[in-house]
Amino acid sequence: MITVSEVSETNKMILEENLDVRTITMGVSLLDCADSSVKKTCDSVYAKLLRLAGKLVKTGDEIGREFGVPVVNKRISITPMAVVGASCCRKPADFVRLAKTLDRAAKRLGVNFIGGYSAVVSKGMTPADEMLIRSIPEAMATTERVCSSVNVGSTKTGIDMDAVRLMGEIVKETAAKTAKRDSIGCAKLVVLCNAPDDNPFMAGAFHGVTEGDAVINVGVSGPGVVNRVLANSCRGVPFEDLCETIKRTAFKITRVGQLVAQEAAKRLGLPFGIVDLSLAPTPAVGDSVADILKEIGLEHPGAPGTTAALALLNDQVKKGGVMASSYVGGLSGAFIPVSEDQGMIDAVDAGALTIEKLEAMTCVCSVGLDMIAVPGDTPASSIAGIIADEAAIGMVNQKTTAVRIIPVAGKKVGDRVEFGGLLGHAPVMGVSKFSCADMIARAGRIPAPIHSFRN
Repeated sequence: MITVSEVSETNKMILEENLDVRTITMGVSLLDCADSSVKKTCDSVYAKLLRLAGKLVKTGDEIGREFGVPVVNKRISITPMAVVGASCCRKPADFVRLAKTLDRAAKRLGVNFIGGYSAVVSKGMTPADEMLIRSIPEAMATTERVCSSVNVGSTKTGIDMDAVRLMGEIVKETAAKTAKRDSIGCAKLVVLCNAPDDNPFMAGAFHGVTEGDAVINVGVSGPGVVNRVLANSCRGVPFEDLCETIKRTAFKITRVGQLVAQEAAKRLGLPFGIVDLSLAPTPAVGDSVADILKEIGLEHPGAPGTTAALALLNDQVKKGGVMASSYVGGLSGAFIPVSEDQGMIDAVDAGALTIEKLEAMTCVCSVGLDMIAVPGDTPASSIAGIIADEAAIGMVNQKTTAVRIIPVAGKKVGDRVEFGGLLGHAPVMGVSKFSCADMIARAGRIPAPIHSFRN
């Protein structure tokens, strides 16, 4: 039974502590839109998106007003476009046409982003996969709301190092294509290992081929709520009490997401998929994962003990969330993007946080090196090496990892870059000057670890 005090507590979370539903994401299969003609495929994609998602934004806004819970973003994820376009695309420019169709649909529908301009190349690239990947820089430069992702490895297959090498070059080219806008194209591009099929968060969202025709997934967010609760009741308490408080708070946050997800699915006449219970920060003061780590007892993220504190936080968020919903999915944990978290930015400015420490933290969190600005002259091979490192962490630890790195054209270490909105702003961080070019030049795959034979 829900008590009056619990209702009051939830209202306080919304009004004072930045609790929101970060996104309602409609996953849409476009497999039935594939045709041998690029034009017919584009027309079918546009028509299906408008038919299924025509009321998505309106429904999200209505639920937000009626329930008193802000629904910040309304988004769409689609079948990886490399699969959809394989039957009709003969050159990268054909895929760019599809990207522009997605962008046109997103603008017509009013959604914030549409994800799934993607390829899954964990074990190798088909000609269509490679064409889509080579089209990414132009697609990101000529669209506003399209997000792209490439999955280069998995625990079962190993890491496709040919794709990793290519993605180092693609990230650099995307940065150059959008140089006049602080290389923002790279903020819409992520490279993953073990990418989930049901992730509602951009830029890595796509609607996996194992999913149904259409589904509603929801991503909740509440780092400000967790931070406020810890500040009010957990300073100096034993770890057992700290963990219990985080777990109970995550339960309440996830219940809000479950309620919104089920109502959205009902109103749109679609199945409810999953709730992603990630703690996703924003640039707003008081909405920071870094501040939670400071409440646990760190002077700044990056101090000794940071990885342990993040592991504790991530685990308790998951434990609380799975009690609140039978369908938890996506990434579900703590995000540590630099540009989108003011506390992380402060830690970089203080000299406490480096890329190397962030990499260590990704071993225990839900994603990877996210929204990190680096000098524009960083070699493509170094970017590929960073991608390979993160993919290896994901592969060995059977978890999702990702790299969203932005080599900002014309910027050097210590400069600042402004992306705006939820993408925030960031200091440019240093990258090791030592080369990995000879390693990256090798062809082939890094084999899967031995536990890939568990079946």
